[in-house]
Order: sequence, then C-alpha cells, then structure tokens
Amino acid sequence: MNQFLSFVRKEFYHIFRDPRTMFILLGMPVILMIIFGFALTNEVKNSDIAVLDHSKDATTSSLIAELEASRYFNIEKRLRSYEQVEEEFKKGNIKMAVVLPQNFGSDLLHLNSAQVQLIADASDPNVASTLTNYASAIIMDFQNRITDDRGLPYTIDTEMRMLYNPQMKGAYSFVPGVMAMVLMLVCTMMTAITIVREKETGTMEVLLVSPVQPLKIVTAKAVPYLLLSLINIATILMLSYFVLDVPINGSLTLLVLQSILFTVTSLALGLLISAITSSQQTAMFISLTGMFLPALMLSGFMFPIENMPTILQLLSHLVPAKWYYIIVRSVMIKGAGLEAVWKETLILSGMLLFFLFMSIKKFNIRLS
Repeated sequence: MNQFLSFVRKEFYHIFRDPRTMFILLGMPVILMIIFGFALTNEVKNSDIAVLDHSKDATTSSLIAELEASRYFNIEKRLRSYEQVEEEFKKGNIKMAVVLPQNFGSDLLHLNSAQVQLIADASDPNVASTLTNYASAIIMDFQNRITDDRGLPYTIDTEMRMLYNPQMKGAYSFVPGVMAMVLMLVCTMMTAITIVREKETGTMEVLLVSPVQPLKIVTAKAVPYLLLSLINIATILMLSYFVLDVPINGSLTLLVLQSILFTVTSLALGLLISAITSSQQTAMFISLTGMFLPALMLSGFMFPIENMPTILQLLSHLVPAKWYYIIVRSVMIKGAGLEAVWKETLILSGMLLFFLFMSIKKFNIRLS
C-alpha cells in the first residue's frame, strides 16, 4: 500500500510542478465551457433585416415595432424601393427582408386577409428557415391580437408545446455535449502522455524492475487525474447551472456518478493511448485527432447521427462521448432516472473494462 501511495504522490508532484499542466487540467475546462456554452448555439438572435413598407400606416408601424422588439431581429435598413432588396443582400448587410404591400392595414381589418413577403438569404438554409419561422410566428401573433381573436373561415388554430425546453434555449442542447467533449478531451489528453513521459525520461526502466505490479502502477497514475477531474465535474455543473441557466431536472447524485464513470473511462482510454505510443507528441496527436474530432462530430450534439451514412452511424457507437451525451441529456434536461439510461451505463462500463484491460496488458512489456 505504501508503494502504491508513493506512486500516486510522485504523479501529483509531476502535475503540481508544471503550471501548464495545472492550467490544462483545471483552467481549460472552465474556459471551454464558457466559450462553447455561449458560442455554440442553434438559436438565431439579433439578425440584421430590412423592411420595405409600401403602406406606411398605423398597422404596419405596429407590426414593424413588434419585429424590432423581438430578440431575434435588428432592423438594419428601411428600404424605399423593391430594387434595394437584392442590393442589400449582395452587400451582405441583411439576412432577411420584410416587404409590406400597399393598403396592408385596410386589407387586414376589412378583408381579414393581408399578405407579407419574407425574403431570406438562403445561402445559409438553416438560418434562412429559422428566421422566416420566427417572423411568421410574430406576424401570426400580431394578426390574432389586431383582429381581436375573431374566428376566420377555415382557420386552424395550432397549439404547440415544447417539452423540457419551452423557451427553446440552445444551451439546453449544447451543454451536455460540451460536458462530454471537455471531460473526454482533458482527461484523455492529459493521461495519454503519462506513461510516454516515463519512457522519454528513461524512468520506465526503473518502474519495470520495481516490485510494484503493473496494475498498481497504472492505477496510481490515474488516481491524481481522477481526483482533479472531480473538481472539473463540480466546476462544469456549477457553470452550467449558475452561468448558462441550464437546470438539473434529474438526480444530481446520478448525474455525478455517471460523470465519474465517463471520466474514468476517458482516463483508461488515455492510459491505453500512452501505453501504445513512444512519444508525447504522438500520444497528444492521437488524443486530439482521434478523440476530440469523433467526440465533436459523432456524439450527436452538433449533427444528428440518424442523418449520417450507415457506416458513420456504426462508428458513432464506438465513441464514449455519444453515450455520455445521451445520459446527461436524459438525466439533466429530461429528469430521467437510472431506468432510462441503464443501457448507456452498461456500454460505458464495458468500454471502461476493455480500455483498462488493454492498458495493463500493453503496459506490461520489456524495453529493448
């Protein structure tokens, strides 16, 4: 036991002596969480639009005021002719134009019918679709109020209900994915260089001839990073709750335990990478390109996996971040319990055992 604790203490000394390592372990998760939490969002807000008002009556003024009052639009231009619309699009000054025809207010009040033309820049189809949907919803709400909710012939009232995220905040979707990406990146990358560092400094030979079993050596190297990762988990959850306003609807205990399971899995994967490489640069390159990109592209939080080709869907099953993302989204956002995430928990547990077994097996070698 004393030998094991000595190895743990030695690994802590390696970490504390290097300020860059401390920054990566404790500072990078906070920075990444804040940057990605605010930058990665599928919400479209404060988009510059133009308005061409041919009617210029009280009704159009009220409608334009409602568009400008929303957090989605910023009226950048008030156009005087239809020819200016395409000109502003070509300049890149606006993303959408709202064209209001003559007699708009009169037609709406007396004929219960009026037309609005929404012209969007479809060079980015997702943004164009989102902006037109936002504008259509504001216009429909405006029509219902100005007509005093009078029933119109063949009118269908549609009631929408958004479960778990009624305000449609992008952070609800991206925070679980960012949590998975940050934990996997930091834990895997930092542990990937531990054994390689011993090889490069020549101390691996001393470890191999020591009476300590390979299992204890591998475990001793992972313990300091696990303890520091617990701090990262607490920091990430507090940033999510207090800074990004993402609630924890499920069990906090279950969420923390699942985060620890994912962290240990990432640590074991990092140890495996360090055991099969011979230089720190190679280990870091593999952990960044082989882990970060799959966690970003194939975990499901940025791009829907069901839209991908079959081969990529199959490859996504090998990415631990995918299963952790499902767990966090289910527990944190939906308030689900263990009965809803037991399958993902078993998969992560299986990956942990596999990575740990392979790490020990590859570690127990003789240096030539």
